[in-house]
Amino acid sequence: MNDNDLFQLNDRRFVMVSSTASVVDPDGPTEFVYREADGVIWGDYTGDTVLHGRFVGTRDADRIELTYVHLLTTGERANGRSSSRIEPLPGGRLRLVEEFRFAGDDTPHVSVCAEIV
Repeated sequence: MNDNDLFQLNDRRFVMVSSTASVVDPDGPTEFVYREADGVIWGDYTGDTVLHGRFVGTRDADRIELTYVHLLTTGERANGRSSSRIEPLPGGRLRLVEEFRFAGDDTPHVSVCAEIV
């Protein structure tokens, strides 16, 4: 079994557990739903300060490269690019450690998302 099989993301759900860009609401964190086919990644997310978000990108082994855009609950829009590392957790779950930047801002951020079942 190779990393592409081990780290298959199709239909996996994750919640944000930490972020350097904002305080994460532990009672209503942002939830992400991933889809994957032939190394192409796409999906959506909502929760916490995000009303609706979408992402698309690619995966190569344990690395994900994405472009994202979302509408905040305040009515503002945000977009940018991210690079994530997929890490295995006990019990077959996964964690995503993401480095990202918002468009027009050179400040690097890091978030961590954990798979939920």
